[in-house]
Amino acid sequence: MSVIDARDLTFTYLGSSKPSISDLTFSVNRGQFVVLTGPSGCGKTSVCRCLNGLIPHFYSGELQGDVIVCGSSVRDKPTSELARKVGFVFQNPENQLFSLSVERDVAFGPENLGLPRNETRERVEWALEVTGISSLRDRAPYELSGGQQQRAAISAVLAMKPEVMVLDEPTSFLDPKSAAEILKVVHGLNRKFGMTIVLVEHRLDLASQYADRVIIMDKGKIILDGKPSEVYNERARMIGVGIPRITFLAQLLQKDGLTFSSMPLTVDEASATLRRSISP
Repeated sequence: MSVIDARDLTFTYLGSSKPSISDLTFSVNRGQFVVLTGPSGCGKTSVCRCLNGLIPHFYSGELQGDVIVCGSSVRDKPTSELARKVGFVFQNPENQLFSLSVERDVAFGPENLGLPRNETRERVEWALEVTGISSLRDRAPYELSGGQQQRAAISAVLAMKPEVMVLDEPTSFLDPKSAAEILKVVHGLNRKFGMTIVLVEHRLDLASQYADRVIIMDKGKIILDGKPSEVYNERARMIGVGIPRITFLAQLLQKDGLTFSSMPLTVDEASATLRRSISP
């Protein structure tokens, strides 16, 4: 059952001479973990903005086609209503953390929904616990590390209990260890709670192991769409997509005669294939 349906989606920002995204048609099923990637400037962020109504209600321009999210057209519903269904985590967590404590930031969404105090408190406790930052509730966001800030931003979105979470390069300002921890948190939301995830990410070595599907864009269009082991090919490399290094190594070994039933995405997957190939 699809939770996102985009049909012939084209958007041109006001003042631009060419569309940022062009003729995109795709669907995302409920509970899927989708990685959206491609070279810088290919239109990934514009796609994300369409999913929660920032396009066309905040960013001006010409929108053609339509996006149906959780049964509603983004044309017909304001961003404030879509935010109940689609949570958006920005690239820089400082853009969505503004209170004097983490707890206040996480409570902001439920309070603005007009929820009863007890339910708001329950949601805050749950969101902080899921992201592992209950001990940081009284800390000011500006006192936190980058990874802690991103967890706080995810908690603030999570407290709204959206059906879909869209994350626009949430690890871009983080070191590898913090990035891996954030992606594990996102993976947990998908597997434990069935939340649909759309993740814009360049760190494919870290993200690919969690993805059900990878969509690769270039110049505003979708050029590859499928399982990670299927789309990380020479065409992806040619446009500058940094496919997982272990996958690239496996492709080189395959040219030398080693057979892989599917391209590995992790070292463990590759080593298992190698052990099978050399066992008597």
